[in-house]
Amino acid sequence: MTNSVKAPLEGIRVLDLGRYQAGPRCALMFARMGAEVIKVETIRGDESRANGPTVRGQSAYWVQYNSGKKSLSINLRTEEGKEVIRDLVKVSDVLLQNFRPGTIDIMGLGYDVLKELNPRIIMINVSAYGQYGPLRDRVGFDPIGQAMGGMASLTGFPDDPPILTAFPLIDRITALHATIGALAALREREISGEGQAIDVCLADTGFTTNEIPISAYLGDGIVAERRGNGEGLGGMYQTTDGWLIIAANNDHMWGRLCEALDKPEWLEDPRFTTRADRGKNTADLERELTDWFSTRTTKEAVDYLSGFSIPCAPVNDVVQAANEPHLREREIMMEVPDPVAGTMWVSGKMIKFSRTPMVVGSAPTPGQHNEEILKDILGYSDDKVAELQDAEVIRSQEPALASD
Repeated sequence: MTNSVKAPLEGIRVLDLGRYQAGPRCALMFARMGAEVIKVETIRGDESRANGPTVRGQSAYWVQYNSGKKSLSINLRTEEGKEVIRDLVKVSDVLLQNFRPGTIDIMGLGYDVLKELNPRIIMINVSAYGQYGPLRDRVGFDPIGQAMGGMASLTGFPDDPPILTAFPLIDRITALHATIGALAALREREISGEGQAIDVCLADTGFTTNEIPISAYLGDGIVAERRGNGEGLGGMYQTTDGWLIIAANNDHMWGRLCEALDKPEWLEDPRFTTRADRGKNTADLERELTDWFSTRTTKEAVDYLSGFSIPCAPVNDVVQAANEPHLREREIMMEVPDPVAGTMWVSGKMIKFSRTPMVVGSAPTPGQHNEEILKDILGYSDDKVAELQDAEVIRSQEPALASD
């Protein structure tokens, strides 16, 4: 990044008190867009540093959600530690936390305190069920959102149990809700001059992922049913060397598919006239489609159908996905230096700006930036920093390097 071109959020400072995914991934988005993100962790280091999988002694989990951040390793059970955070609030733009509702208030760092210290501060509160509501005091993780909102009940095949996604979708979407809300609050602050508190939660996100079926039921009593990989040309098909998915449900796509498969008679068949008709007669279509795909490789089928502008893609396993040219060319994953593993692959430029860069950095060691934060940002003296270290209010740890 050149000095003449600044990242979109350069000059914004975020205090990240988040843990696990939904909170830290919001702060990660801020870091990628150029904000200075200070990861506030315990003097022993954040607990997710121990989460697997491990790459050459380094937690891939930790690195994914904390790369590009600075680490302040501090004991927030002490008054001195809380005073450091209060001082940082005065010179920061955003504070993010995802403790159980009420905990941050008990710590003496609730929004009523923060806005007295800095009326322009924006506080992001992430939780399982929200800062208010009938389930406020319950704990929860990503699967809770998938289950409560009804998404899990519609995932899988009709005769199977409800299925969870293979990755924490609710955490990821909640993180984006938090990011979008904070960006909007920063924009509104330019007008009002005041910050505000933001409340996002896993349960809310779970309901939004199932918003269309819920709307249909509330509006007209329509009950959605689990239907596996879809119906009416929205499914998976086995090829000679793998699997492929097509999404050709609308009438325009249906016409293209009939042309590609040299089946003009299907266009006149009353069983397939509309999308609803095709949905009712899926089994008849599936037999012929299954036969067609069974004689071709995945690449052959994808290349051929794509020539007719039919939405389709290979169903990649992890190895195949990791080796997709798209992933490398668009820098979706990028290799960065790592103090433990040597290098690590992290999520990279998920947003492309035409003029300003995304910022992709390394994950810090515990307390790596203690002195920089306390001296350069807060102006603490060498003696004061030494006192905090001696009292074990702060602590820096050298990385445990992986063996060759």
